[in-house]
Amino acid sequence: MLVVRSLAFNVAFYLALIVQMLFWTPYYFLAPRHAAWFVPKFWARSSLKLQEWIAGTKSHIEGMENLPDGPFILAPKHQSFWDTIAFFPYLRDPVYILKRELMWIPFFGWYVGKMKMIPIHRGSRSKALKQALVVAKERMADNRQLIIYPEGTRRAPGDEPAYKWGIVEIYAALGVPVVPVAHVAGLYWPRRKFLRFPGTIHARFLPPIEAGLEKDEFMARLVRETEAACDELLVEAARSENPPHFPPTAVRRLRELGVEPPVQS
Repeated sequence: MLVVRSLAFNVAFYLALIVQMLFWTPYYFLAPRHAAWFVPKFWARSSLKLQEWIAGTKSHIEGMENLPDGPFILAPKHQSFWDTIAFFPYLRDPVYILKRELMWIPFFGWYVGKMKMIPIHRGSRSKALKQALVVAKERMADNRQLIIYPEGTRRAPGDEPAYKWGIVEIYAALGVPVVPVAHVAGLYWPRRKFLRFPGTIHARFLPPIEAGLEKDEFMARLVRETEAACDELLVEAARSENPPHFPPTAVRRLRELGVEPPVQS
């Protein structure tokens, strides 16, 4: 049943993406940019509903009171495709840093271009960072919210943290608060796998880290506060009535925390 429901969700997810992209095209490109945000936010919310209805996976996101009113950086843990679509509906006018090659994809690139994201060439990290900072300052001046994944690439739940220094440079240059986001979505929507496990993905917007800290202090707080909340959510998932499959990294981390992992079926 797990395989059937996972396969059905994946088919429905990508079909809905194509159908909605075609259906909303006239409105999206004719509407003002702020009004056009309705389309991707509607798609994100409907995708999570499909996951709930078909795969049996609910999404519970809390801590909206921790989102500042002005510009800020949102720094989610990156474990799954889920965390690329689950958070931006809660932001007024989010902006992503992304590979410029994505802009060349028909329809998708046009949709991204409408929202004035920050495309960069990743050939050189230092040049890419400088390029991103120039554009990010312009975007943040319009009271936008920058979404950055501090670890860069997706990592398995419970894996050793591997935060990149790039977010520190961006934090220092922009002078805005950073809101860490904790979750263990990789337990339910694993990376590089088509299985979608039932249960509840619990995510949390953490209290913002204020602007103006020393770089080392900021990085230490970001890692400490994010990882502590992720550990809490990992233990919560392990003690739930219907725990998902736990990868070896999550099993190891639970034992380090003194919690016996659930028996895997």
